[in-house]
Amino acid sequence: MDLLFLGTSSGTPTRARNVSGLALLEAAGKGWHLVDCGEATQHQVLRTPLSLQALRAIHITHVHGDHCFGLPGLLASAGLLGRTRALPIVAPRGIEEWVRASLRMSHAHLPFALDFQATEGLGEWRHDDLRVEAVALSHRVPSYAYRFTEARPDPLLDIARLERDGVPRGPLWGQLARGLDVVHEGRPLRAEDYQRCTRPPRCVVIAGDNDRPDLLGDACQGAHVLVHEATYTRAVAEDARADYGHSSAARVAAFAESVGLPNLVLTHFSARYQADPRRTPCIDDIRAEAAAAYPGRLFLAEDFLRLRLDKQGLLEQVETKG
Repeated sequence: MDLLFLGTSSGTPTRARNVSGLALLEAAGKGWHLVDCGEATQHQVLRTPLSLQALRAIHITHVHGDHCFGLPGLLASAGLLGRTRALPIVAPRGIEEWVRASLRMSHAHLPFALDFQATEGLGEWRHDDLRVEAVALSHRVPSYAYRFTEARPDPLLDIARLERDGVPRGPLWGQLARGLDVVHEGRPLRAEDYQRCTRPPRCVVIAGDNDRPDLLGDACQGAHVLVHEATYTRAVAEDARADYGHSSAARVAAFAESVGLPNLVLTHFSARYQADPRRTPCIDDIRAEAAAAYPGRLFLAEDFLRLRLDKQGLLEQVETKG
């Protein structure tokens, strides 16, 4: 289960950072989910091993442009590249109307269906081997976090139950082992009822813009990773009261420590934070502020940073070829 950052700047891109986009890669195969799609996300994808054919779903946290302006272009390119499989898009209400209007006005024909689902009524959404839940946050517009949980971590067939229910050995067992629902003697059998997991599921929480990390208290119970914006350091945040709706590194770090999160990834940094430590303010200021409050495994995202969450819940950077 990997996280590949496609954009880590807030508001506007910089020469080193694009605006928000994050790929969540499935543990096996080439499938991936996209969380947010800021302008030029499709250009960022070209610099990765990701394929728009293998994109399972898109999840938008809120309607601000740095999180969604890349959607029409990415969808149009997916069509031109030959995608035909329907694409689920989980997004706040309003995104569907805007996307469809943009495609219509530009005479863009998609050879695949768009399956929009409003985040406001999401509840729990199941896609293949992932369960997705939405959590409302605090921002200038409705904003959400998405909690991704493995649905079937390393499943084994429940032989005793199969035999008890009179399901004969053979092809039916094989289909159930692959996670496929079947019908036996007119009775539907759900694969998940005949599988038992051999380890706890991995869980990742990816938040949109939010000035109240405490709203994620319940969502972070049992989670292994929180990805959260840290747009400012505390001092800058106090001077940016007009730009409300964002968190400081200190606030997010204190929350992560309070709920015992083992891994914290900060992203969505204001363009004012320089990479050069000789200039101020510097991105190292954000790291130092967060580290002072949070003793766990801390990462500051960069564009194309790839992190891997192993089966034991340890998050590690994956070295990628340049």
